[in-house]
Amino acid sequence: MPPTVLIVGAGPIGLACGISAERRGLDPLLIDAGPIASSIVRYPVGLGFFTTPERLEIGNHPLVCAGAKPTREEALKYYRGVARAEELRIRTYVRLVGAERRGDGIHCVLRHRLGEETLRCDRLVIATGYFDHPNRLDVPGEDLPHVSHYADEPHLSAGLRVVIVGGKNSAVEHALNCFRAGARVAMVYRRKELRPTVKYWLRPDIENRIKAGEIEARWGYRVTAIQNDQVAIEGGWGKEEQIPADRVYLLTGFHPDFELFRSIGITLDDECRPALNPETLETNLPGVHMAGSVSSGRNISEVFIENGRYDGEKIFGDRASRTAVSERIRSEHRPVGE
Repeated sequence: MPPTVLIVGAGPIGLACGISAERRGLDPLLIDAGPIASSIVRYPVGLGFFTTPERLEIGNHPLVCAGAKPTREEALKYYRGVARAEELRIRTYVRLVGAERRGDGIHCVLRHRLGEETLRCDRLVIATGYFDHPNRLDVPGEDLPHVSHYADEPHLSAGLRVVIVGGKNSAVEHALNCFRAGARVAMVYRRKELRPTVKYWLRPDIENRIKAGEIEARWGYRVTAIQNDQVAIEGGWGKEEQIPADRVYLLTGFHPDFELFRSIGITLDDECRPALNPETLETNLPGVHMAGSVSSGRNISEVFIENGRYDGEKIFGDRASRTAVSERIRSEHRPVGE
């Protein structure tokens, strides 16, 4: 029997939406282009979260971890455990490639290893995140085998010359991890200084490593080409340089699948924000909702697990549920002492 609700994305926010739907007597089907919590799977082995466990919990299931903050492995165990405890219907390695509203519902085109199929549902929730779509530099050599848009196990870079492009938290943390794994690290960033949003415990560490000459830094440079053994960069004043490189990490961020959203008929503004009812997260297409970071367009840092985990209550809850969620978000993010 076809599901009344199709949720696209089986990450933390998609799972939370599934729980909200199920607890209201619906029978949601979740699909994901990868495994459960695929974005977390892409994190480097052993990576720790920046936030405390209670901010990552969904469905009132406690997240127990050994330290003050959970690791990648603890989070993966937690989210697949929640999916099992809630008995959610999940089909992994299934991608949504199209959808169209017709008179009898929303007809969704799914693609998987056996081909394509069409599935009809009454409500469609898109919670796909952004980790499948890196921001490309579009320079020669970007697709060479030793180039990656994702950080991986730092041990893989031991003894190698590593160039890391980017200046946000992921780039800074990976630079420090690779350095401590024995790599010779150089960072390249198009801005003249690190972003102010770099975590307070990472900033002094990276600044001290650069000051000591342990990590090289090229601020105000852009990458012009990547070759088998070096990266070509250019400064804003026209200065060119080649940095030796055995591995290259382009940690320049990610974006949601805007092309898919437009093809479905979702209206996006100049910042690629979808037209949404702020209370129910319903788009301009009746019955089609967006949850998590995809609801914020290019400004993906506005929504994360901590506040996006309540989106299912906005979509499937009544007015009282939505009011309770809004108050809870305000209380959790209220400054200390207020």
